[in-house]
Amino acid sequence: MKKYLTLLLTALAGLAFANPTVEKVPSTIEEGVESVAPAFHNMPKDTGKIGISFVNQPPMIPHSVKGYQVTKNTNQCLSCHGIEHYQTTGAPRISPTHFQDRDGKVMGNTAPRRYFCLQCHVPQADVEPIIENKFKSTFGG
Repeated sequence: MKKYLTLLLTALAGLAFANPTVEKVPSTIEEGVESVAPAFHNMPKDTGKIGISFVNQPPMIPHSVKGYQVTKNTNQCLSCHGIEHYQTTGAPRISPTHFQDRDGKVMGNTAPRRYFCLQCHVPQADVEPIIENKFKSTFGG
């Protein structure tokens, strides 16, 4: 009986030290906090092809993507970089790896996991860094 009483008192003591305040989860969209997308900045002039800093780094985008529509129904990147258009636009063609599913099976169209370009490929902006960049390139650059 003493064991159970000691166990019960220990559990109740733990509850006494627990945080009594509970954060309320917003019940409607209006109560939630709206996340604000970062502002578009000016692109560096005439950047051309941007070098990579590590092996298998996705190429960076040397132009503005402001106003580009990339949704499940349309991808404006492919209007220049797709295999049907890259020769006439002069843009680099998307990599053959973008036509492979996660199992390595080659598909006829861009694989769903590679369709949203801005997941990996990012545009550059002419801005001061918010924090110091301590990244060391694997190429010594």
